[in-house]
Amino acid sequence: MNVLVTGGCGFIGSHVLDQLIKRDDIELIVNIDKLGVGSDANFVPSDPRIITAVMDLCEKKYVEYQMRKYKPEYIIHLAAESHVDRSISDPENFIQSNIVGTFNLLESARQIVPQAKIVHVSTDEVYGHLEFEDPPFVETTPVAPRSPYSSSKASSDLIALSYKTTYGMDVTVTRCCNNYGTRQHDEKLIPTVIRSIVQGKDIPVYGNGQNVREWIHAADHAKALVEICFSEYQQDVYNLFGTERYTNVDLISRIISIMAGKSNKYKQSKIEFVQDRPGHDKCYKMSTIYNDVKCLHNQVVFEDALNELCEYYIQKYED
Repeated sequence: MNVLVTGGCGFIGSHVLDQLIKRDDIELIVNIDKLGVGSDANFVPSDPRIITAVMDLCEKKYVEYQMRKYKPEYIIHLAAESHVDRSISDPENFIQSNIVGTFNLLESARQIVPQAKIVHVSTDEVYGHLEFEDPPFVETTPVAPRSPYSSSKASSDLIALSYKTTYGMDVTVTRCCNNYGTRQHDEKLIPTVIRSIVQGKDIPVYGNGQNVREWIHAADHAKALVEICFSEYQQDVYNLFGTERYTNVDLISRIISIMAGKSNKYKQSKIEFVQDRPGHDKCYKMSTIYNDVKCLHNQVVFEDALNELCEYYIQKYED
């Protein structure tokens, strides 16, 4: 069988490729990536079954070409602009990539491979934010996005689900919490914290640092996406929850402690509170009304993974 992955040169997408190549029943993996912010062709694992096509989903004729050439039975759609700060300064790019790109992929699949199973990868940010005492988001929580990024993802979610309702296509939307792991772009929180420590700079923290985020390792997220893709699960939406939940300042303090244990030169690290970003979401918490996705109940040990991640980024930033 042939599988098409969009965004496979990116952070989470490359972890999805890592999981797919473990399967002997896959003949070909077509990876579409425009090599934008956060993508790197070197993230793609070495496997003769992977073909990488450098292209932009906003160019519909190229999407149609790949669909006709390879006729994938399965599609995992990860390609997206995904940073809130950049969406505030450059919203148009997010609208084009996340909405138009998703439409082009869905429409091309409808015309050429209408029986393909499509997993559309989204984010918990489409639900908006919570007060600290509120119960977690579940799959039936109404979408209420608060940034250009999350609004563009909510829009693409609704378009994807409309193709299931209107055209009878096999579409599933997944919404995941914050990811951490190797290959994440430098602009994200955990790489920023470790880079600041390695470079001897103050660690910037928005506002008072009390914003709450939930965390899942990118490899666990990838396992869940592959499980959903090749299962008979029938729900429209699945929340992919993490096992760890921290305020930003608490998470940063944990990283500082781990880094200080690795070298005396990291013991002088300190936090600098900076002006909060506009519309900064207060709290994300996730749960599920379904228990279908089995691998979510066996996630990596956070402390061990965070320790390994510090080593990874120390090597990257010291070089």
